[in-house]
Amino acid sequence: MTVRDRFADTEVVILIVIGGFLGANARYGIGLAYPGLTGTFVANVTGSFVLGFVVYEAMYTDYLTDRGRLLVSTGFLSSYTTYSTFAYQTVTAEPLFGLINVVANYSFGFAGVVLGRWVALRIRGASRD
Repeated sequence: MTVRDRFADTEVVILIVIGGFLGANARYGIGLAYPGLTGTFVANVTGSFVLGFVVYEAMYTDYLTDRGRLLVSTGFLSSYTTYSTFAYQTVTAEPLFGLINVVANYSFGFAGVVLGRWVALRIRGASRD
């Protein structure tokens, strides 16, 4: 392993740490603003939208750098979205609310990815003009 490889590996770790720090703090803020199931729902749906945008942006426009995508998708979103809290809150909720929570998180999460893709396509279309 060369010095350049070690520097690149360290840079990747630092980007993930910074993104994780920012995502965890954003998630904490959402939890304060929207406690309980609502905050988890907001974090998961908005995180799905951002991930959909970042993934499709890479395919269609390539505006973000690889490092930017790493910071946002691996760092920020991995600590911003929260499957474990979603699972815990669903199990401990009343059965009907738990069922609604599962349906809402998955439906709106998928819709968020599709909306992120749509935004990436609009940006691609605008950049071709």
